[in-house]
Amino acid sequence: MHFLDELNDAQKEAATHIDGALLILAGAGSGKTKTLTSRLAYLLSLGIDPANTLTLTFTNKAAAEMRERALRMVGDVIHPPLLVTFHKFGLMFLRLYIHLLNRNNNFVIIDTDDQKKIIKSISTDLPANFISKEISRYKNSFLNPDEVYTLANDTTYKKLAHIYDKYQQYLLDNNLVDFDDLLLLPYEILHNNEDLCSETSDKYQYIMVDEYQDTNEIQLLLLKKLCKNHNNICVVGDDDQSIYGFRGANHKNILNFEKEFNAKVIKLQINYRSTNQILEAANNLISYNKQRYGKKLVSARGDGEAVEIISSYNEIAEGEEITKRIKKLIENGVSPKEIAVLYRINALSRSIEDALRSYGITYKLVGGMKFYEREEIKDLISYLRLIVNPNDEYSFKRIVNKPKRGIGKATILKLETAKGDKSYIEFIKEDNLDFLSKKAAKTLKEFASFIELLSKQNIDEIPEILEEVIDFSNSYKDEDKKRNVEEFYGTMREKKDLNVREFLNELSLESDQDKITDEMINVMTIHASKGLEFDYIFVIGMEEGFFPLNDADIEEERRLAYVAFTRARKKLTLSFTQSRYVRGTRSHVQKSRFLTEAGLIRGERVNLKESSSMKNGTLVKHKIFGTGRIIGINKAGNKTKLKIDFGGSVREILSDFVEKA
Repeated sequence: MHFLDELNDAQKEAATHIDGALLILAGAGSGKTKTLTSRLAYLLSLGIDPANTLTLTFTNKAAAEMRERALRMVGDVIHPPLLVTFHKFGLMFLRLYIHLLNRNNNFVIIDTDDQKKIIKSISTDLPANFISKEISRYKNSFLNPDEVYTLANDTTYKKLAHIYDKYQQYLLDNNLVDFDDLLLLPYEILHNNEDLCSETSDKYQYIMVDEYQDTNEIQLLLLKKLCKNHNNICVVGDDDQSIYGFRGANHKNILNFEKEFNAKVIKLQINYRSTNQILEAANNLISYNKQRYGKKLVSARGDGEAVEIISSYNEIAEGEEITKRIKKLIENGVSPKEIAVLYRINALSRSIEDALRSYGITYKLVGGMKFYEREEIKDLISYLRLIVNPNDEYSFKRIVNKPKRGIGKATILKLETAKGDKSYIEFIKEDNLDFLSKKAAKTLKEFASFIELLSKQNIDEIPEILEEVIDFSNSYKDEDKKRNVEEFYGTMREKKDLNVREFLNELSLESDQDKITDEMINVMTIHASKGLEFDYIFVIGMEEGFFPLNDADIEEERRLAYVAFTRARKKLTLSFTQSRYVRGTRSHVQKSRFLTEAGLIRGERVNLKESSSMKNGTLVKHKIFGTGRIIGINKAGNKTKLKIDFGGSVREILSDFVEKA
């Protein structure tokens, strides 16, 4: 157990905790991954079967890193412990047990883009993005379409319930699951099958969860099912880095864990990443939050450079000033990959991108247009999906006329009317198409035969199948699209140990951070930087209205700034401007209150009230009426009455009964 010698006292106490619930409150850069992997290695070194452990993460990258580090500590084991993301665990579980829901286990996962296209095919009356978010909210509140319809008090939400019902039916008919289903369906199976729930809990005797502050309600409930027969759950997280409220993460999960699971709490407060100067600013800033455990990071690195503040006339000057500093760092031998520019909102990236380009500095925009969301790549993925599942109607409609074969919307509509309950491929193969032109009928028969031929081949042969698909669909004239197709082919060849279905599911489970490897300057939102670290961090847009955002939860905004500050190892630079374009016009802006709260600007405290976020234009949600926008605010005694537009239906609701969306 030599690996325990490398831990500090708090880390060692956490790593050697065996039975009972444990909360490891790990500050930024305090060695949480080292502690978690050391605990796993410690359990295995005691003779605990790796098959009885389960470690859940939020990214594939984190899971792979932990697995490698833990196995390096203990050497060879009979079989490796299970370290996967929550969604990958859900996928594996559904492969084994989805039949308990009377469904086939050859389902395919759809992503957000697929989901919106399906919604648009069902209805265009409401924005697809709005419908998608509402359906996700309903699923995570365990509301089925009938319950949503019963609760709806206006035509908009009754219509939404109807769309939700059709969407669910579409998923069932085509054997598809969305991301919410990867957690909800396993929970449903465990909830309805007591014996299986006990069996699963007995199987995973030691459960560990990374980044627990990012968990949502369904993840908490799923963990409770997994802990049905024991309380051996160890979670690692930092309440000060809970920044995903907009995705449904519940900050209270980590704050309530100690009481909910009767857990022991160990704080990791020695920071091995940043200098004293950086940590002092971060500690000062986060101390203004009230909803937190309370801890203070101490640097193991000692002193370094002072936190620098840049003031510029406007965003153009800001981009120029920061790019000059980056150029100088690179000239002095700093690797570009150790430099990152962060911002609160995507709109701020343009000026820094323009400046970097003008200086000839290569950069990558993390979180920009994702490779797998490009049109030509989505087309190829749809071909593969249709080969795996010829009943996938969404994929059929996407690629039946790609490349163009003369199969337009009118032909598809006729097929839709004629096929009844059959899938497109099944109908085309088995039925007479004399209601179509001879050319269209012949083309469709050839297309169906092609898909059928490939679907009968060994789907383990990824490169061979893809070569057939590319040859059949290679009509792209654009050079960039051709290069993207070649890149996709190369990616698939690297995944030769997976079959086609596994490859498709791996694509669905990838995150932005899994792809950060190149030797370039990193330009990204602060949200995208979570879990990363760089020697030199530049944070732009440190102004009121930009960071913190107007109408946002000020404590979450402060946690976001804390995350940004603690990404830096050696030097932190914060930048604000005197003016920016706001809604198409240039406006004077005020420096962020965070600069004062961090103790970096003394005697210049920004005198702004941290008032209620309920203002005109704020999006709010009501448990019955759904999401709406505030269009008026009035006092009602000592209460506040809000006039809210719920999708065309205006209601007056007391502010206590809604929350910010």
